[in-house]
Amino acid sequence: MIKQILLFIFLWGSSASVFAQSDSAEVSRELKAGIRFQKTQKLYWENGFSIDYTCSKLWDKRVHLGLSYTTSRLGSAINSNAIKQDNYLFNASYHFRHTKSLHPILRLNLGYFYADMENEIFEVLDHTAFMVAIDAGIYYQFDFPLTMGFTAGYNLSSGNGSTGPGSLYPIYYQLSLFYTLFKQ
Repeated sequence: MIKQILLFIFLWGSSASVFAQSDSAEVSRELKAGIRFQKTQKLYWENGFSIDYTCSKLWDKRVHLGLSYTTSRLGSAINSNAIKQDNYLFNASYHFRHTKSLHPILRLNLGYFYADMENEIFEVLDHTAFMVAIDAGIYYQFDFPLTMGFTAGYNLSSGNGSTGPGSLYPIYYQLSLFYTLFKQ
């Protein structure tokens, strides 16, 4: 699992650096990292980590690129028999009114879902999926380097057990807390 997370971070960093390459005097950048609390409607808590990057070359900081990892291992599966599932997501979001403290966002998420069935008998069920999800919500940028965001989303690639993983439900809610690591 650590190798997967490191590979995911490397791929995200590589894609973000493509947009950031230019004279640093001309480009302003912002990198935030934080925690994400995610609740799938009528199912699990899946918590994890998130990274958010933007620069002035991305429509004057209106577009943000991100990387997220959420898992039930840090949520509902702690000390329970809940299915251990992982979500690895790359996302691109558009921030409306991005210069204001309170601003709405619209986000597209692409990634990979994996459910660890733990028992060989269940391996015949679908337990992986390519994920496509959209979410919308609001972000609030405090006067100090903390940003809080609340979004609600819909997973377009949810499953029902016979086609796709049965624990990949369509509707979810997120609360994200970001700390600004650097801002130029």
